Amino acid sequence: MTFPHRPAWLASLLLGLALVLAAPASPAWQARPDPTPATTSTPEVPALVNDLEQRTFQFFWDSADPANGLVPDHYPGESFSSIAAVGFGLTAYGVGVERGYITREQAVERTLATLRFFDTAPQGDSEDDDSGYHGFFYHFLDMKSGRRFARWTEVSTVDTSLLLGGVLFAQSYYDRGTPAEQEIRTLADRIYRRVDWPWAQVRAPLISMGWTPGGKFIPHDWEGYNEAMLVYVLALGSPTHPVDADAWTAWTRTYDRSWGSFHGEQLLNFGPLFGHQYSHVWIDFRGIRDAWNRQHDLDYFENSRRAVIAQRNYAIANPGGWTGYGPNMWGLTASNGPGGIVMDGKSKRQFYGYTARGAGLGYLVDDGTLVPTAVAGSIAFAPELVIPALEEMKRRYGSAIYNRHGFVDAFNPSFHVQTELRTGKVLPMGWVDSEQLGIDQGPIVLMIENWRSDFVWNVMKKNPYIRKGLQRAGFQGGWLAAEASKK
Repeated sequence: MTFPHRPAWLASLLLGLALVLAAPASPAWQARPDPTPATTSTPEVPALVNDLEQRTFQFFWDSADPANGLVPDHYPGESFSSIAAVGFGLTAYGVGVERGYITREQAVERTLATLRFFDTAPQGDSEDDDSGYHGFFYHFLDMKSGRRFARWTEVSTVDTSLLLGGVLFAQSYYDRGTPAEQEIRTLADRIYRRVDWPWAQVRAPLISMGWTPGGKFIPHDWEGYNEAMLVYVLALGSPTHPVDADAWTAWTRTYDRSWGSFHGEQLLNFGPLFGHQYSHVWIDFRGIRDAWNRQHDLDYFENSRRAVIAQRNYAIANPGGWTGYGPNMWGLTASNGPGGIVMDGKSKRQFYGYTARGAGLGYLVDDGTLVPTAVAGSIAFAPELVIPALEEMKRRYGSAIYNRHGFVDAFNPSFHVQTELRTGKVLPMGWVDSEQLGIDQGPIVLMIENWRSDFVWNVMKKNPYIRKGLQRAGFQGGWLAAEASKK
């Protein structure tokens, strides 16, 4: 089976190598019944948001392999593991404890299985027999063996960083004196300390996107503006293999190509909304500013809010004339889609499979496919826009797009061709996906909780490596200043 190559300069597309179609396989553990809605909602938390958080958490709890903690890239069905999805899962288990979905003991058990696997997973330069190299890990791993899934998948610096977000969350969250929680902290520390960040600086001071044994380093670095803020913060915070502080300066120096106005908002542009969400899952950027922020008088949280508003404005304008777009029907980000089909009508229209949908300055990929995580994962930035949109999606399309694990990955009300599909099905309302993706589920559950309680953000504020990375990047003020005053 072949996998289409996507432009490496689109940072998003390293997260989205084509998914494998396979017949559903029965998991080795018993499926659990549909979750009942949580009982912890308050008048400020609409019933749908409360229910969505629990159902999306359940995705991680149901889909992960309890023996090694690996989370599938897509589910249900047979899948390889996405290490980024594992990072989201490790963090979601803490949310599950706080919300009463699972016990702390259950979360400890699943977290330990995960960290023990990554602590002992083989590291080396073989084509097929290793899980990673120089402390980094392959983007996709075999769900059972934990080795590199296929030769088309790379050792990924950004996906390793998303994994490490969950690893460091576990290090700071499990703070009790029990032997199990002490082991979690030891393993998390060892996994993070092992990552050799300068090794990935083949064109220093920027950091490369990744490496393969056959093709060696990917000839593109993390630059522009995207989810790689977390890459640089973690690289700067390392106690063993840090990069120099000029890495952040070099990273922000590339912002000029992304700064500008889009649909009424002045912002650092990145078309797919996940680029405005991922780093914010673990880091509270409200009120802390680096040199670039101070120069432009905004923080990265406000920048993400502007990105959400601009995308909604784009949907209201609906220049492509797609079905259903409007004030409460919007959301473009990397996702599944109905497939590469051109239909003849008034004009030819291209429909994509998995790709990085988005709308921003200099970037427009839109085929009418709407992605619930683009909306729900932005709830902390603009709840007054997000909640009505989630409610409208659910009201308009109901059980066609909302199931045991929350919203399906994507749906397209403009697609009505009955044809062979890689994923999903065509209903009277249009194309509807049959899967959820771990990297899209993660921002939903974690950003809902950040909006509700600041929970993940508050845990990560305690992590010394996160604080060190931010400080070396030049961030000042806000909670960083408050944390410093406590010392």
